[in-house]
Amino acid sequence: MSKPKNAMKAKTPKTRKPNKLAADTAAEMIVKTVTASEEPKKASRDGLCVFAFRLTPEERTAIHKAAGPAKASKFARSLLVAAARNDAAAVKAIMKAVQSKA
Repeated sequence: MSKPKNAMKAKTPKTRKPNKLAADTAAEMIVKTVTASEEPKKASRDGLCVFAFRLTPEERTAIHKAAGPAKASKFARSLLVAAARNDAAAVKAIMKAVQSKA
């Protein structure tokens, strides 16, 4: 006699495989990130990832006002990367450029 098709099977927990690509290229992506002192080149989208966070409308407006029209993402990225690398000179240069616009 065969087993019925709807017989209960023992379920095994599903586990995700680690993202080897993310682990292997994390250090490479940090090296490739554009700093404030370098002129950005047209990068291929293959090695890029998204980094997102939430802002209040007032914070968003302040960033757009400081960066100028259509430059908020570039401004935020260069400032965040400079701060993450403890590059005080680059942070001061960015802040000085923002003060000169105001």
